[in-house]
Amino acid sequence: MSEIYDTFASLCAAVIRIAEDAFRQETASAVPMLFTEDGTVRQLTEETIDRALLDALDAHIATLTQRRDGLAMIVLLELLDSALAALLRRKEREFQQMHYCVVLNQNREATGIGLLPRCGCIWERKHRLSHSYDHLDNFLHYFLLLENAILGELIDIHYFLSAETFPHFRENNGLRIAATPLRLAPHYVYDYFEEDSIARFRIVHDPHHAEADDAQIWEKICQAAAAQTDIIVFPEMVGTPQTPASIAARLRALDPKERQQFPGMTILPSYFQNGQNTAVILDREGRVICRQTKQNPFRKEKDGQQYLETIKIDRVVNIFHYEGIGHFAVLICKDMLTTHYLEQIMRCFKLTLLFVPSNSTGSYDFRQSFDVCAHDDCNVVWINTCAALVPGKEENFENIGHVRKRIGRRDDDSQRLTKMPICPGAFQGECAGDCLFFETIKGV
Repeated sequence: MSEIYDTFASLCAAVIRIAEDAFRQETASAVPMLFTEDGTVRQLTEETIDRALLDALDAHIATLTQRRDGLAMIVLLELLDSALAALLRRKEREFQQMHYCVVLNQNREATGIGLLPRCGCIWERKHRLSHSYDHLDNFLHYFLLLENAILGELIDIHYFLSAETFPHFRENNGLRIAATPLRLAPHYVYDYFEEDSIARFRIVHDPHHAEADDAQIWEKICQAAAAQTDIIVFPEMVGTPQTPASIAARLRALDPKERQQFPGMTILPSYFQNGQNTAVILDREGRVICRQTKQNPFRKEKDGQQYLETIKIDRVVNIFHYEGIGHFAVLICKDMLTTHYLEQIMRCFKLTLLFVPSNSTGSYDFRQSFDVCAHDDCNVVWINTCAALVPGKEENFENIGHVRKRIGRRDDDSQRLTKMPICPGAFQGECAGDCLFFETIKGV
C-alpha cells in the first residue's frame, strides 16, 4: 500500500524539479544577459546593469504578470537575488560609511516595498521564518525586504555598522555582552497628575545624584572594557538628561589606543525629558549613534488608581545591521510586552537580536515574550533594575535579567536561558553597586 504514496512523492519531486528547470530556461531565453555562457547566474555590477538588461527584465516580468505565473516570478526573484549578491555587499560597505541610510529603491511609496542588503547571522537557521508565516523573504538570501503594510505608521531608520565596531566578533565567533542593573536607589520620583481627564504620571529625576550616578555608569563601562565586551546595556530610567553628554565626554577624553578597548556600543540608561523616555546609544568614540524612544506607555497603579505613562510617541524605530549578527534593535520595557508592536517589529525587520532595558516590578511577562522571538531565532537580552524593587514583590526579583539564546538542537535546554540573579543584600536594602553580568551569544 505504501508504494502508492512513494509514487505520489516521486511525482511531486519531479514536478518541482521540472518546473524550476523550465522557469530557469524561460528566464535564460528572455533575459540571456542574466547568465554566463555555462548557464550559471552572472554577478551583476553597476556597469553591466544597462538599458538592455532592464528592458528585457521589464518585458519578462510583464509576460509573467499577464500569465499570473507566481511560481515563475519567485524563481526570477531568486535568480536576481543571487545575481545581485556582490553588488549588495558593496552597497553594505557604502552604507557603513554613512551615519544612517534609507532603502535602496526609490519607489517604496508606490510599491509598498523597501529593499536593503541582508546581513547574515551566525545563529540563525537556514530556513528561519519559513514556518512562522508566508513571506517572500523565505526565498531571498541577500535582500532584506521591508513591507509597508507590516511597518504601518512606524518610521524606520537603519544603521549599518562597520566590522571595526565589534573587533573581537570574528575571532570569538560570538558577541560578548555586558548588562548591569546598576543600583538599588531609584534617584527619581513619580509625578502623578491629571491631563485631558486622564490620570497620568511622569518621571522626575533628582539632579543632586547626577554626578555620582554618571560616575557609577562610567565605572561599569570601564569594567566592561577590561573584559573585552562588545556591547554594554543599562536599564530603563536610571540615567538623567545629563548622562549622555557626561559619558560621551569621558570616552572622547581617552587616549585613542585605550579607547579601542571600550565597547563598540553602549546602550545608556534611559531618562525622561520633555515627555519622552529616551535611551541614547553611543559608539566607543563618544558619538551618538541614535536615540531610541519608548513607543508604548506603561500603566502604573497607585492607591487603586491606574495612571498612564505620559510619553510623546515619535514612532521611530532604529535598526542596526551587522554582518554575522544580522539585524537588531532596542525595545524599552513596555515595547517588548506590547505583543502587537513586538510582532510588528519582528516581522518587518527579521530581527536576530533584541536589547530590552526595563524598570519593572516583575520578570514573568518578559520571559513569556521571549518565546515570541524564539521561533524566529531572535536572541533577547533583558536587563531590569533593582531600583524598581518594592516591598512585597521580592519574589519577582529572583533574577534581575535574562539572556534568551538560540542554541543547537543537540544542546542542553538549560543553556537557552541565562539568568542574572539579584544580589542577596538587595532585599535588605543593601547594595554594593557591583553587579555586572557577562554573556557571549555564539554561532550555532
